[in-house]
Amino acid sequence: MNREITNQNLHLLLPGKVIAVVDRVVTEKGIPPLEALRSFYKSRTYHLLEDESTKLWHYGPVALYEEYNETN
Repeated sequence: MNREITNQNLHLLLPGKVIAVVDRVVTEKGIPPLEALRSFYKSRTYHLLEDESTKLWHYGPVALYEEYNETN
């Protein structure tokens, strides 16, 4: 079985990463979940996250949240 992460299978990891970051956004900023989700999906951080070559998918929720805050 091939366990290499590529642009073709990265989408399998993203939901868990997105949920963790959005949960933190909701908690820290006090905004509704749907608004936080839309904001994250429109962010530069998400666009970098969905590009395997950036290796941002290695980051945990706290680091991704910090990246999101810095670029938003």
